[in-house]
Amino acid sequence: MGLENKHYERDLKIPKYRQVMLEKIEKDLLSDENVLAVFYGGSIGNQDTDLYSDIDLRIIVKDEVFEEYRLNKRARAKNWGEVLYFEDFPWTTYSVAHYDTFIKVDTFYYKIQDIQPSIWLQNIKIVYDKTGVMRKIIEKSMELYYVPNDQEVELWRTKFFAYVHEAYRRVNRKELYYALNCLDNLRMSMVTAWYMDKGLQPNTFGDWAKYEGERSELDSWQLSLLADWQSNREPSEIMDVIKRIIPEFKKTHKSLCEKVNVGEDLEWVDQIFAKVL
Repeated sequence: MGLENKHYERDLKIPKYRQVMLEKIEKDLLSDENVLAVFYGGSIGNQDTDLYSDIDLRIIVKDEVFEEYRLNKRARAKNWGEVLYFEDFPWTTYSVAHYDTFIKVDTFYYKIQDIQPSIWLQNIKIVYDKTGVMRKIIEKSMELYYVPNDQEVELWRTKFFAYVHEAYRRVNRKELYYALNCLDNLRMSMVTAWYMDKGLQPNTFGDWAKYEGERSELDSWQLSLLADWQSNREPSEIMDVIKRIIPEFKKTHKSLCEKVNVGEDLEWVDQIFAKVL
């Protein structure tokens, strides 16, 4: 069932507004002698923008002006359009500005030494690189690849166990939104595991960006399972959905344990789940 959208005509214009804003951003920053590099991450870096894509802006500045630029981050963002509101904290190195065109710009400020080769830098769009530092970092970043390790798998499975147990406690306390939050974390945990199993770097836990929809790396059967793992506020329904997740957990758990050479110990796993299921 589609969503009735009274803002549809406005939304169709967002890519045009976004392009205008990108031009304003680049005109502003590329003429600043203290700016050493400018690049975009996210959808722009991946070249898979849609109507609602944010602008993930990254700015490297000279060390001696970094604190000044950090403190003036909101004033700088106002150069690029009419800001409706900010959602960032004053003490952070980033600003998150929401504009009247319904565009959001996440701007991060860095010193040169803050930027190190990373998998996350493999898909970026560089628009300015005064000293060539970003080119060198990109070359090194492209040599990297993600492989899950034993610590990641251990942390993943024990947190999964904890969310199952906590959901049970909260259901019995009738703290149903808390229980539903645990269920959501279990869904997130499974997506994290699927990505690890595919050799893909998962998002920061809690970030659902691109896990669903056309840009997801998940297989169709995984997306179907994910969609099926939904629940209302009925306690029995919440626990029933958790039970339905367990078989896929066990299958993926086995695969990950084999990959990182960690003991699966199915008897131990069953003992943990038997406490509440």
